[in-house]
Amino acid sequence: MGDSLTRAPVPFAKKPWVRRIYRERELWLICIPMIIFVIIFSYIPMWGVLLGFTDYVPGKSFLDLQFVGLKYIRQFIDSPDFKQILRNTLAMSGLGIAIGFPAPIILALLLNELRSNAFKRTVQTISYLPHFVSWPVIASIIVTILGSEGSINKFLISSQFIERPIQFLGRGEFFWAIFTAANLWKGIGWSTIIYLSNIAGVDTELYDAGAIDGLGRFGMMRSITIPGIMPTIILLFILGLGGILNAGFEQQLLLGNSMTREYHEVIDTYVYRYGVQMGRFTYGIAVGFFKSIIGLALVIITNRVARKTVGMSIF
Repeated sequence: MGDSLTRAPVPFAKKPWVRRIYRERELWLICIPMIIFVIIFSYIPMWGVLLGFTDYVPGKSFLDLQFVGLKYIRQFIDSPDFKQILRNTLAMSGLGIAIGFPAPIILALLLNELRSNAFKRTVQTISYLPHFVSWPVIASIIVTILGSEGSINKFLISSQFIERPIQFLGRGEFFWAIFTAANLWKGIGWSTIIYLSNIAGVDTELYDAGAIDGLGRFGMMRSITIPGIMPTIILLFILGLGGILNAGFEQQLLLGNSMTREYHEVIDTYVYRYGVQMGRFTYGIAVGFFKSIIGLALVIITNRVARKTVGMSIF
């Protein structure tokens, strides 16, 4: 009788991922609102990507649209603007990775070495305040500083370095440097917080052992601090390289003009110009989808390379 009442084990409950979810059920409950948010606003709208493979006609049912495959992606690749847009996108993103990625790491390491907590907090506050300033405000500040009547031109003229104002915002060869400097100023402080929080999690006993072994401040930084935050560095580098085609949008629209279009036009502004302003919805969707696929491929490739070279990866 007792044996007949004994419940048979449920095979599904033996799955490792089921047991793991049960052990972490409190964390999953906390994550449910964000999961729902991502599903509603990130995954459900993805059906619209299918319009990029059709000849979309407003008001017409999706089932009645003509399927054209990769027609619009081929049009984008064959267009005369493709090389220029790809060059600008890669150049600005590359500068962001080459300069903007290591800058917060260096700042976090330097702040970690400060002994005055008051001065450290002051520097942190000043450095991450620009993160909360919107791009329109920052663009107006840059225009005020770099304009023909701006403070930099006034200083150069008063110092007799130049005779006439320099059109910093009207010359395309200056745009990449201005763009990189603006992004660095706006984002360096906020990114530094991530690395400082990781540095705070490094075991202090390692520093005590390093002091006993005779390691100086730079020795501890090189042998203890940097290896301690290396997983975070690898993670953010993989994500940053995967988003290399996301060179920005607001910055180019606000700081760029007709005289600098040859240097400031990137994929996102190109999609906006053709997809929204010109009403070529399917073409804009196809170009945006093309960019997303390239970004996904870069994430997978970079993740695999990182796993094989340094033994760290996202997945």
